[in-house]
Amino acid sequence: MDNFTDALRQGNLEKIRTFPKSDLHNHFVLGGSRQYLCKTTGIKIEPVKTPLLSMEEMHAWNQENLGEKFNTSEMRKVLIRAAFHQAKDDGITVLEIGEDVWGLGEYFHNDINELVEAFTAAQREIASNIELRLQIGLSRHCSIGYLEDCLLHFWGNKAFYSIDLYGDESAQPIENFKSIYRRAKKEGLRLKAHVGEWGTAEDVRRAVEELELDEVQHGISAIHDKNVIRFLADYHIRLNITPSSNILLGRIPSMSSHPVGLLYRNGVDVTINSDDILIFDSDVSKEYLRLYESGCLSAEELDSIRQNGLTAR
Repeated sequence: MDNFTDALRQGNLEKIRTFPKSDLHNHFVLGGSRQYLCKTTGIKIEPVKTPLLSMEEMHAWNQENLGEKFNTSEMRKVLIRAAFHQAKDDGITVLEIGEDVWGLGEYFHNDINELVEAFTAAQREIASNIELRLQIGLSRHCSIGYLEDCLLHFWGNKAFYSIDLYGDESAQPIENFKSIYRRAKKEGLRLKAHVGEWGTAEDVRRAVEELELDEVQHGISAIHDKNVIRFLADYHIRLNITPSSNILLGRIPSMSSHPVGLLYRNGVDVTINSDDILIFDSDVSKEYLRLYESGCLSAEELDSIRQNGLTAR
């Protein structure tokens, strides 16, 4: 067995882990190695077994399993290190993660260099072969003025690769964030946002147009409108998809019916990612194997997606 497609066909998860992969949709707080966290802190975190019914249920899971346990600067850095241990063990060679802007003051003493060093030092010490793409995170729940104040610490720092907007898609109109994204574009950042996980296909199109997005985190609702699918394909908008997360949050009924297959076959640029490993037991190698075993995508299609994810856009 000497190639990725053979590893998939034989269901050899450990062999799948040896092949280079990207993880471009990973929330590091929930995206680390549960084994490392248990060994380092004694905290045992088990993934969910049955689908959650809402984002509120996911937040309740977070509170029960993480709560206040990691709400210090030292423990935040433990979570960062856990993310690199997980990525290394899973054969990830391109990892896109970062801190929410509010975390700078909460955990890093409003020192942007301390924040950047926390990520880059972990990368150097644990997984020096991994390409780290450091991301600026924004929550839809925060006011625009507050986000703009926080971002003053981030603008101009060349350590950052991208910016991402996440949280409740209905928290406030996507148009509210246009001024931030215009500035981010001037800063040379890759423009991303979570959209189309809970919203509609038209929400995906509008977010791409209003914020001039390069990539969409999730975007699976595009499947409901052929015109939006064509729009995404024509404009080469990448969708960073997280299949197990979509199923365990009740967005998709099964792996076999996941829209990533149809999106890929209609020319949309898709990647396969983990999202929140601690909740969904969703490391990237498992995602590839689950998609193959469900019949959603062929081994050759999955290998094409894997190689595509390693390519910068």
